[in-house]
Amino acid sequence: MKEGLEDILAENLAVVFCGINPGLKAAASGHHFMGRGNRFWRTLHLAGFTPHEVQPENDQTILQYQCGLTTVVERPTARADQLSADEFTAAAVSFERKITRYAPRFLAFLGKAAYAALSGQRQIAWGLQPHPLGSAAVWILPNPSGRNLGFTLDQLVEAYRALRLATGQDN
Repeated sequence: MKEGLEDILAENLAVVFCGINPGLKAAASGHHFMGRGNRFWRTLHLAGFTPHEVQPENDQTILQYQCGLTTVVERPTARADQLSADEFTAAAVSFERKITRYAPRFLAFLGKAAYAALSGQRQIAWGLQPHPLGSAAVWILPNPSGRNLGFTLDQLVEAYRALRLATGQDN
C-alpha cells in the first residue's frame, strides 16, 4: 500500500478539488477530508455541489457529481506547514501531468499555499486565476480545514458557491 491517499479522479470532470496533502487521519482511513473538524463535505453540500452531505467514507461518490479529489503532495502530515518547499518542487511535474491527463474544466486549490508553491507567485487572489494549468481553469478557494479560523462556514460556502456557479453545475 502506497503512502498517502488515493486520488478520486476521472477524465473530463467539471472540478477537481486539490488539497495540499493528506492529513494523518485521512491517510490512515483511506478517505479524503476525514478529520473531525474539516468542513469540506458540509461546505460542498451547502454550496450546491452535492444534493446531500457526503460522508467521508463515501468519498468515491463525489465522481457522481462531476467532481474529483487529489493532493499536490502525497506525504501525509499532521499539518500542511510540515511540508518543505522541496516536496512541492518534487511533486510539481507529476502533479501537472496528472491534471493534464484527466483534463478537468476547473482545478480548485484549497488554500493558497499549494498554488503559491507550484506557481512561484506570492500575491494570489481568491477565485479564478489568470493562467490555466493544462486545460483546466485554476480557482483558489479557502482551505476548509477546521484549523483555518480565518473563514466562517458561511464564508466558505459563499466562496465555493461562486465556483459552482462558474462551472454551470446544478445538482
